Amino acid sequence: MGRGSGFGKVILFGEHFVVYGFPAIAAAVGSTTIATVRRISEPGWKITDNRPAVPGYKKKKLNEQKVSIDNILRFADIDVSQEGLHITLGGKLVCASGIGASAASCTAIARALSDEFRLGWDDNKVNACAYEGELGYHGTPSGIDNTAATFGGIVWYKRDLNGGDPTIETIKLKEPTDIVIASTGITASTKEVVGDVRKLKEEKTKWWDQIAEDYAEIAETARKGFDDMDLQLIGLLMNQNHNLLIEIGVSCVELEELVGVSRQAGAWGAKLTGTGRGGNMVALTPGRDLQNNVFGIIKQRGFSAWRYRIGV
Repeated sequence: MGRGSGFGKVILFGEHFVVYGFPAIAAAVGSTTIATVRRISEPGWKITDNRPAVPGYKKKKLNEQKVSIDNILRFADIDVSQEGLHITLGGKLVCASGIGASAASCTAIARALSDEFRLGWDDNKVNACAYEGELGYHGTPSGIDNTAATFGGIVWYKRDLNGGDPTIETIKLKEPTDIVIASTGITASTKEVVGDVRKLKEEKTKWWDQIAEDYAEIAETARKGFDDMDLQLIGLLMNQNHNLLIEIGVSCVELEELVGVSRQAGAWGAKLTGTGRGGNMVALTPGRDLQNNVFGIIKQRGFSAWRYRIGV
């Protein structure tokens, strides 16, 4: 039986913009998805999905998951027409839009297949396989989710729009810091939201170019902020990034409530993370007291929330 794992992730800067070649910064979170694969006598594959999830997530993603697994098996050149596979998913990562649940599962399955079939894949090969799996969920994924799921840590990622290898650099923090992630409970279709943003970009070219230019400055400044461990600057830039995401139409009432509550509770910065129109919010909360305060107030509002450290 083969076994593998993949990290959850939070995008700190650059969701949607990363699709068009702008840099993004993502951080892996400590919770992972675990996959096991074992060979079975029946042809084809079947899956047992034991991952914890927000209500409705797994049902809504089921058809995309099927395409994703077919993509992964095709990439790995594994023939299940005679001898099949039973894939089991588990782990502590709670599946919700914005936490990289699909990428974590793709990475975990890729590693489990490499283990079971003795493929000898390194992280780069696992990442390439996970990207193929992500195509089933996202249509045109940027690649940042599977990269964070595979490599962990904090990652600076820039897609090569000409089809070459992406730029992947590790950002080293002088010390870890604390965040709170909260879920709206709404599962958004990444493929649909990305498609809507693309349509908006094509219809309002000059408007988009200005927003993209503003974002590029935010990303470059954030990179320096991480290098200098200037978390107050990082928080301010997260707020600015969120404002741009509002402008491109990917926030929602629930996200705005979470962002507002977090900032009022003292978070240094707060923004939607991931696809948007539901999914998750991330708040920068350096220090356990502040983290616990923001976490507690969000829970009082009836939302699910999690405490993590990034940069470990």
